[in-house]
Amino acid sequence: MEAIKILEGKPNLNWEYDEEADVLYVSVGEPHPALGVDIGEGVILRYDEKKGEVVGLTVIGVKARLLKELEAESFPSHSVAEERGKYRSKKRK
Repeated sequence: MEAIKILEGKPNLNWEYDEEADVLYVSVGEPHPALGVDIGEGVILRYDEKKGEVVGLTVIGVKARLLKELEAESFPSHSVAEERGKYRSKKRK
């Protein structure tokens, strides 16, 4: 089996968050077609078979995961609702 290249050098990372679907898309360079490999727990690795390298990552349920973790933490001086307000995503244009 050949070695898989994962973020060699200083790659240009692009990302987009779909708030309605609660999905984060991360691409190495400009997004392009690739094989999607479900690696579990709502994470899909995008892999370019010809180049033998990872070209992206899709994370399903990012906001839900964050809120779940925030609720598990204790915030002595403010509420989880205040934390939610601080981290509301802004729609990109």
